[in-house]
Amino acid sequence: MLPQPERGDIWFADVPGDKRRPVVVLTRNSVLARLTTILVAPVTTRVRDIPTEVPLGPAQGLPRPCVANFDNILPLPKVLLVQHVGRLSTSELQGACQAARFAIQC
Repeated sequence: MLPQPERGDIWFADVPGDKRRPVVVLTRNSVLARLTTILVAPVTTRVRDIPTEVPLGPAQGLPRPCVANFDNILPLPKVLLVQHVGRLSTSELQGACQAARFAIQC
């Protein structure tokens, strides 16, 4: 059985209409156990150096430099999470929150 995802975790997921790719879990911990679909930010190797990206890479368990893209936040059924990869640090999670706020202009 896979561990329960937590906010800030990085997982490989089978994203519908896409391929297996890393995603960052965004849903708050207080509801993760009860939800079947959660919010995630997809990770991509296409780095554009814009405010809606958070740099990631080997320090977070990923094979090469990449970014979490907060312009493309998506709902994802938890059953599609297939492998836990790593976790964002506290400062990286703060950067993720800033990127998400920028993406939705909140």
